[in-house]
Amino acid sequence: MNEALVQLITEKVIQVLNSEQPSSKKVVKVGVSARHVHLSKEHLEVLFGKGYELNVKKYLMGDQFASEELVTIVGPKLRSIEKVRILGPLRSETQVEISATDAITLGVKAPVRLSGDIAASAPITIVGPKGTVRIDEGCIVAKRHIHMHPDDSKRLGIGEGVVSVKVNGDRAGILENVDVRVREDFHFEMHIDTDEANALGIKNGSFVEII
Repeated sequence: MNEALVQLITEKVIQVLNSEQPSSKKVVKVGVSARHVHLSKEHLEVLFGKGYELNVKKYLMGDQFASEELVTIVGPKLRSIEKVRILGPLRSETQVEISATDAITLGVKAPVRLSGDIAASAPITIVGPKGTVRIDEGCIVAKRHIHMHPDDSKRLGIGEGVVSVKVNGDRAGILENVDVRVREDFHFEMHIDTDEANALGIKNGSFVEII
């Protein structure tokens, strides 16, 4: 390969990288979060059997992981979505996170909430290979948010609260009311659901700018 061709390829690679990541220092990588389920130990055993343990498919953040196990979620009018992944580790309360489009499909009135805020949220049924669980509350549409390690918080001068985010590209726009959550076991990443990602042309690994 001649020197001129090598130089041309190098310049093209740099152009692509620069087009994907904004020039501002306050940029954050995006993780697009598909529908998923968090289970309590009690409900895991109802769905999969006594003493069952989740099998790790992929580690995510801190001790969190996507498991190999999948379930079906069912709305009040028996509308269902199959192959919904379980995320671990187990929690004290079962929670189902879906998109607004999923809520329409299932026929549930799921409120927009941060993970863990499930009081008075929507009921839903979860079906596994060994049994079925119906929860009276716990189904939510996940609110967009940014995870930060304390070092990132200090570096950027952004603490817990609410920010806006600018998205560049063909479907550019502004996302407001983005919650910032700071914890030692977090790494710097923004989480949005599939509806938001599709609307703004965002993919896993895209960069957006905190404004």
